[in-house]
Amino acid sequence: MSLSNPFSRRLYLRIWLAVVGGMAVLTLTVGWAWRIAEEQKAQNNQPFVPPSREMAVRDPAGNLVLRGMATRQPSEPGEVVEFHIEAENGQIFTLQMAPRQPRMGRNGGRGGPGQDEAAFWTRPPFGFLWLLGIVSLAVAVGVYPIIRRLTQRLEALQRSVKTFGEGDLSVRVPEQGQDEVADLARQFNAAAERVETLVKSHKSLLANASHELRSPLTRIRMGLELMGGQQPSPAFREEILRNIAELDQLVDEILLASRLDAREADVGTVELVDLIGLAAEECARVDADLDVSASPDSLEVRGVAKLLRRAIRNLLENARRYSSGEITVVVHRRQGRAEVHVCDHGPGVPPSQRERIFEPFYRLPGASERAGGVGLGLSLVRSIAGRHQGTVHCQDRPDGEHGACFVLTLPLAPTKATTNLVPH
Repeated sequence: MSLSNPFSRRLYLRIWLAVVGGMAVLTLTVGWAWRIAEEQKAQNNQPFVPPSREMAVRDPAGNLVLRGMATRQPSEPGEVVEFHIEAENGQIFTLQMAPRQPRMGRNGGRGGPGQDEAAFWTRPPFGFLWLLGIVSLAVAVGVYPIIRRLTQRLEALQRSVKTFGEGDLSVRVPEQGQDEVADLARQFNAAAERVETLVKSHKSLLANASHELRSPLTRIRMGLELMGGQQPSPAFREEILRNIAELDQLVDEILLASRLDAREADVGTVELVDLIGLAAEECARVDADLDVSASPDSLEVRGVAKLLRRAIRNLLENARRYSSGEITVVVHRRQGRAEVHVCDHGPGVPPSQRERIFEPFYRLPGASERAGGVGLGLSLVRSIAGRHQGTVHCQDRPDGEHGACFVLTLPLAPTKATTNLVPH
């Protein structure tokens, strides 16, 4: 991992780095300006000492009275100004002048001849304060685009969440970068995708259920109208009972599918279930062959017994509906998991349709008019398997014969304890 990765993945580190960088620039600039101001102040506090110059004193007649080198002694404003004059013969003379008035030089301090008066706002400490204000403004302007770029993605996420909450389930957030904001955007998109899929699934379930419920109701209504108050024949009575049973089965499967979709719903007590005994009971009900030669011992799984029974029953009824021969059920252990194989001699399932047949209300082309079945059986099997941390899939028969084989895989029970928890 490169050194830049922590900063690219952590938003707070980048904000901290921007602020610390701005403060560092400001501190260095303030220190530099302070140093310049102190040096200027120290320089201005030193009195102006002009160099020694030759001086000649003459009388009114122009005769030379004294010649020598004159040096002015340091003095402050208001003090007597003294000049020491060293004559050619080595004698030292002192010349005193009245105190002078202070004046400002070009650098804002007391200076000598030739220095200009400086503006008030440029003299210390005002010049330093102006410089500090300009630097602070420059730092603020420089840091703003960095912080603004980081917060724009948060604003985009906020707008998307608001739009999603208003009902537009198709809204998504651009996923930029690798930091917390990008991770939050990815999680929001994933959650929005799941919610949209769930809503579409419920709408599809409602639409298909309405269609499937309408068919037997229409047949019952037409039959009652054709009776015209007459005594129904045994065949007609049987047809009415069959349609009522179809309605009852459809309502039951729709309710079960809804409860399985709701993870918080209580679907029963989780306990140890003998998978071989359960399969034997269901095979006896539809006259299917059970092969447990590969697993002489019992296979116990943890789950809801009525749901596992429903899964095996749906697989057997699906095989009986489409099979033209015997149905074989094989239960065995493989790599710490229990497998239930339900194989038939029906027309088989094309490889391109082996995933779609587990979708709610989906039926193979040409199978919609077959007797029985509303397209929810295999979908319920997959939901039940998922509730038990298992899987189900369709494959070719292992012996190469014509037909299909459905494989239900469930994890074996690690202990023999019983619990009342609901699987999630």
